[in-house]
Amino acid sequence: MSSSEVWLSVLTFILVLVAAGLAVAETAITRMTKARAMALVEQERRGADAVWRVTSNLERDLNAVYLAVNIVQVFQAALVGLLAARFFGALGVVVGVVLNVAVLFTFAEAAPKTWALQNPNRAALLTAPLVEWTGWVLRIPARALIGIANVVLPGKGLKRGPFVTEEEIIALAEEAAKARVIEPSEHQLIKSIIDFGDTIAREVMVPRLDMVMLAHTATITEAVELAIDNGRTRIPVYGEDADDVVGVVNVKDAVRHEREGNGAEGVEAAIHPAEFVPETKRVSELLAEMRAKSVHIAIVVDEYGGTSGLVTMEDLLEELVGEIHDEFDTDADPLQSLANGDLRVMATFNVGDLNEALGTDLPEGDWDSLGGLVFSSLGRIPVIGDSVEVGSLELVVERVDGRRIRSVRIKGAASMFDSDSDSEGEDG
Repeated sequence: MSSSEVWLSVLTFILVLVAAGLAVAETAITRMTKARAMALVEQERRGADAVWRVTSNLERDLNAVYLAVNIVQVFQAALVGLLAARFFGALGVVVGVVLNVAVLFTFAEAAPKTWALQNPNRAALLTAPLVEWTGWVLRIPARALIGIANVVLPGKGLKRGPFVTEEEIIALAEEAAKARVIEPSEHQLIKSIIDFGDTIAREVMVPRLDMVMLAHTATITEAVELAIDNGRTRIPVYGEDADDVVGVVNVKDAVRHEREGNGAEGVEAAIHPAEFVPETKRVSELLAEMRAKSVHIAIVVDEYGGTSGLVTMEDLLEELVGEIHDEFDTDADPLQSLANGDLRVMATFNVGDLNEALGTDLPEGDWDSLGGLVFSSLGRIPVIGDSVEVGSLELVVERVDGRRIRSVRIKGAASMFDSDSDSEGEDG
């Protein structure tokens, strides 16, 4: 082997190493997000500042890395072909192609990219200086070639992405929970936080018919008695009717007035202004506003200004952390497995939450609750025993209060619900 062939072999080996390093860099930079880079900076990891700068200039640096990969692979392939032709003569081209594909794929593609996927943070920290240097050296030719590419295929490039969607975040959290990287409760909290941004006040409010309200003509003592009987700390006060909410009485204030001997006074002496929000108010915004104003209860109004219901701080927090039960909660379990295999569901149960609990796909429309779905499907005032088929499920009206559905049975759905309760309802 001549000295020139030795130098060509050494250069080829170096190019393979560079290609492997660029493969690690390419994988690391495409897997790194600004949030993860900021976490590395906060942890004061060595090289984290470079990672942050790379993620902040992703369009420039990533395109430069792509260009560098192509340059290195082309030169490396040319050198392998030249060496193979010298050693194997006419068969050199075939041998060079086979050898180059095998070596390049194994040592400069599959192995380094797999390692980068398994160690994304370490790979990013190691290769960030290489990416920055590549971006500085090749930014002008890369930008020129991208300009030509944009003429051929117009687009916004990386200025509009790539972004991680909500579905991808939920899927990642689910996989992490399955792999026991995070706890199931953490997975559920992540999903609840994402869903929280799409939930509106109408979906979490206490309906108007279930509201405990007090007439403005009532006394302080009557307000205290109503609060004790119903386990409430704040009660809306109405004027002419339920659509005319004039304020909210805090039971602590009412008790103080009564202890001062003013129990016979009108409740108006203890009321505070009410907070009103539209049905379509996003609960994420509502929570922030209620915290800022130190408000614990808000009256939900419809598009005509009428009272639709009320929402409390507890209702909003339950959307994040699940049901919060205290000694005043007397409501029955909203989902009850029955001995005959049916599932009893409170009519106020949210359809979306029911789909999640059972793995079903009940339609969501102008209604939010299961009772609303049944009411809409019937198209008339329901009576006990009415049934409707929605998809593969049969929904039976079990209990009615006036014109309002109270509970619904879902035929044969008990097996679809993984209940933590061992109690079963009656089969009557």
